Amino acid sequence: MPLAPLSSDKLYRIAALNGLSDACKSTKHLTPLDEIVGQERAQHAVEFAMSIKEKGYNIYAIGRNGLGKRTMVMRYLNRHEPNGNSHVLHDWCYVSNFGDTRCPKVLKLPAGEGCSFKKDIENLMKRLVKAFPLAFDNELYYSRAEKLKSELTSKQETTLKSLTKSAEERGISVSITTQGDYQLVAMNGKEPHSEDSFAALSVDDQQIFENTINDLEVELRDIVRKLTEWEEQYSDKQQKLDENIAKEVVGHCIKDLQLKYKKIADVKAYLADMYADILDNIDIFLEENEEQVALAYASLDKKMPRRYQVNVLVHQSDICKFPVEVEESPSYHSIFGYVENATYKGTVFTDFSLIRAGSLHRANGGVLMMDAVKVLERPYVWDGLKRALRAQKLNLSSLEREVTLSGTISLEPEAIPLNVKIILFGDYQTYQLLQHYDPEFKELFRVTADFEDDMPRNDDSEEHYARFIASIVHDNDMLHCDRKAIARIIEYSSRQAEDQNKLSLHSADIANLLRETNYVARASNATMIRCSHVEQAMLNQELRVSRLKDHVMQNFVTGTTLLDVHSHAVGQVNALSVIATSDYQFGAPSRITATTAYGNGEVFDIERSAELGGNIHSKGVMILSAYLASVFGKTAKIPLTTHLTFEQSYGGVDGDSASMAEVCAIVSAFSGLPLRQDIAITGSMNQFGEAQPIGGVNQKIEGFFDVCGIKGRTPGQGVMIPESNVHNLMLRKDIVEAVEKGEFTIWAISHVSQAIEIFTGNAVGVEAEQGFYPSNTVFGLVQSKLNALRR
Repeated sequence: MPLAPLSSDKLYRIAALNGLSDACKSTKHLTPLDEIVGQERAQHAVEFAMSIKEKGYNIYAIGRNGLGKRTMVMRYLNRHEPNGNSHVLHDWCYVSNFGDTRCPKVLKLPAGEGCSFKKDIENLMKRLVKAFPLAFDNELYYSRAEKLKSELTSKQETTLKSLTKSAEERGISVSITTQGDYQLVAMNGKEPHSEDSFAALSVDDQQIFENTINDLEVELRDIVRKLTEWEEQYSDKQQKLDENIAKEVVGHCIKDLQLKYKKIADVKAYLADMYADILDNIDIFLEENEEQVALAYASLDKKMPRRYQVNVLVHQSDICKFPVEVEESPSYHSIFGYVENATYKGTVFTDFSLIRAGSLHRANGGVLMMDAVKVLERPYVWDGLKRALRAQKLNLSSLEREVTLSGTISLEPEAIPLNVKIILFGDYQTYQLLQHYDPEFKELFRVTADFEDDMPRNDDSEEHYARFIASIVHDNDMLHCDRKAIARIIEYSSRQAEDQNKLSLHSADIANLLRETNYVARASNATMIRCSHVEQAMLNQELRVSRLKDHVMQNFVTGTTLLDVHSHAVGQVNALSVIATSDYQFGAPSRITATTAYGNGEVFDIERSAELGGNIHSKGVMILSAYLASVFGKTAKIPLTTHLTFEQSYGGVDGDSASMAEVCAIVSAFSGLPLRQDIAITGSMNQFGEAQPIGGVNQKIEGFFDVCGIKGRTPGQGVMIPESNVHNLMLRKDIVEAVEKGEFTIWAISHVSQAIEIFTGNAVGVEAEQGFYPSNTVFGLVQSKLNALRR
């Protein structure tokens, strides 16, 4: 019984939109979808990872670009309530460590209070800068300081006068310079002795003077020590006076802050340390030289007003908003932060105020999303990320110090506790490489969010997809789509999925089509997107990327590529293949020929011998060789060598979708029966001759249909495809109409023998006893010719 061709209703599945009510006339009447359609599995994975607190439950989102991975995660996180999940957010600040300026301290403040604290400290400094000069520039301070000075001067003068009087009584003059030097001179009455007058004295008198001077020197040295002690005592009293005044000033100015932040232990301790440090460095608030002030502000000197500044590293402006960071360029510095250097008068310096936050700082307490490939491409980023996740601390270390041997000046800031979820977006290959080569990956990224490429197509899913279309229209402020336009876009999605029973989840493709459709509709001054606008946008898309297809088809027009679509030929068949570029694929028929010569039954693959055939194609040739041997060589070798090739193939051949076509060409060459050239075939096969599904079936059929149009259409033209590919058919409208009118035929075959029967118009034959086929069948004719050669 001849095989019946497919009816036109099998070639395309229209979107009936049974899931939508009759009252729904356009996307205006649809509720936009607030989540990505068809990704329930991935969404459950994200929800699970976000709900669990334990270390290591970070997410690797797997899927090709355009599936809406980031959009789905963002929409979920926008609905995520941090407080409902015990997420407490904080502001993080770096302040000076007054004990060791190379190791700045970190302050944890309640969310939203970081900038307020910084402003409070700035106001405190402004008050102190004004209050200190006033406190030390008034009559009360001057009188108290002058009293201390007078007491010192009085004691000094009294002691020196007593010594001078004692010396004069013994005939010695004492003189003390302002530099602290002293001189003892023997007196001759009221005048000092000259050298001559002193020499004229008796030896006993000279000795008396020398002994007296020696005694006075001993007394004078004791007095000088006393004077030094008094000076130190005076200095201590003066410092004590200054400290008491400073304590009054600082205590008065800082008490409000201490009261305000008394419940925050870190801030309370910092204010106490700052209070003590200000008392040790009062002079920086009393500086009068402008140049010295500028130097103090820019240098690394301990006496630096900037040491009291607050560097707000992370400020939660919206304490109710879950922090979500998307790092587009994940370099080491952009993720982990860095320390800037400043220059002042040729001197390079740094301090805590030059620490800058990275995306991990900003995402702390929330989520950081990055592209996996970009993370792995940048040096040291992956290792740094693993180190931070393992330790659950964020150490801000200098990359330069880690990768070089130089001893440049750098800081060692206190680590910040890290509580963050990392979401990496990547493909399957990157995921498998990380699983295989990095044992830590499994421990740190325990949750896999696997995004689907397609979803089942039914009335409910069509309704969801229509709402998904409505959400794109709504989000991008487009014209609304009418019911037919919605149906056409759903049909386009099914074509993209290459399955009548599925819908593509590549939301980027649908969004791009809608944008271009909206442009076409607005350009035609339409008030609504209609089916014709969708068709025009799809034609525009194809026109932009189909230059190669036009070039290939032109070769059929000019006859450069040889192809017969009308007559019959022995050992020659039209096969179908797909040519693909980065953003477009199309079908084009090609001629396969088989010739035979006396030999040992070998099938000689010319493509493989010329190194133009791929491994899969070679496997297909081996499989068809096994099939031919099982049919015609059960009792004796096939006495023919077959040479098989793709004609005019110069760029290489791979894939096994031509194996059924090759068998048909070989059987024709064995039997001498001609094959119809107005029919093309595609499909692979197994060793039993059963047809197996192939890819690109729509493009292959359309390619042959277009070539038939170029060469001249006849009613008998058609294509044979595997029966298992029928559900993949979403053909162009013109092909469906041609089939409906009987101008083009599509057969769905399950076995290669059916293809041989359609090509030759003769029955293949059923194997009888002892392996013989009836003589009036195709296989019987082949068998008789082979037996003749064997004899």
